[in-house]
Amino acid sequence: MEESFVTKGGIDKAALKALATRSDAKGLLQLGSHLGAIALSTTALLLAEGLWLLPALVAQGLLLTFLFAPLHETIHRTAFHNRALNDAVAWVCGAVLVLPPEYFRAFHFAHHRFTQDPVRDPELATPKPATLGAYLWQLTGVPYWRERISTSLLHASGVAAANFIPARLAPKIVREARLLWALYLGLLAVSLAAGSALLLWLWVIPMLLCQPALRAYLMAEHGLCPLVPDMLRNSRTTRSNALVRWLAWNMPFHVEHHAYPAVPFHALPAAHGHIAPLIAVSAPGYIAVHREILGSLGRSRQAGPRPSSSSG
Repeated sequence: MEESFVTKGGIDKAALKALATRSDAKGLLQLGSHLGAIALSTTALLLAEGLWLLPALVAQGLLLTFLFAPLHETIHRTAFHNRALNDAVAWVCGAVLVLPPEYFRAFHFAHHRFTQDPVRDPELATPKPATLGAYLWQLTGVPYWRERISTSLLHASGVAAANFIPARLAPKIVREARLLWALYLGLLAVSLAAGSALLLWLWVIPMLLCQPALRAYLMAEHGLCPLVPDMLRNSRTTRSNALVRWLAWNMPFHVEHHAYPAVPFHALPAAHGHIAPLIAVSAPGYIAVHREILGSLGRSRQAGPRPSSSSG
């Protein structure tokens, strides 16, 4: 399943071809830095005591939770030139996140094809928060974990039916869910037999603790953007700092990604240089986006964002 949703205009054909060049070296450098940081945070967590335990858990949690970024890039198969490498990394990241890659690819490609379509975009199947309580509930990550566990168990039972899942992919989605849960049960059995809580402290607790950071980040991608098919208007680019861009594999350049999904993560800043004046919705940072979201709660949803804070 290759991406074919390209916005016309903004970047000429020759420049786009150059930007869309995939690179194993650049992908491995980014992945290596992310995995290296996880190795450091894991070491810190193993050594942490007292007051140092919480920051070590947060560091571990953020780095693990944002494996969503390489998962996203590899299900597009743009992280690396090598297809097998993309698929292998996607599977490992998906296992960490309880988000298996074949299912996520089907879900995510439907989101790309029908971005902000209230009927066909699967991201809009769950209503956006309309009250402060709903906003805070979504931020907790509990709805995410509830959906992920129930859906993946349903798939493992042999049922993989959704309007965005082609019939030909259903058997593969069932197999990957069964393999995923066999892995989890195997890890649980080994942990219980060894009397070890290591996976709990190195994986489960950090992931639960930091899922709100990923929820907040993902809310900014399309929250309060117009419900229109124009990729330059229905997504938001968030101008953030270098650390966030590194952690999220440049995906704060989200308009650029939706307009040109064949462009790898490492070329998105260059793509931004080409189309920045055409971007309808942008924000100076994630705090600004969430101020706008909070300001919208309890009001009727508008056709687009308020120009005072996030239209660029």
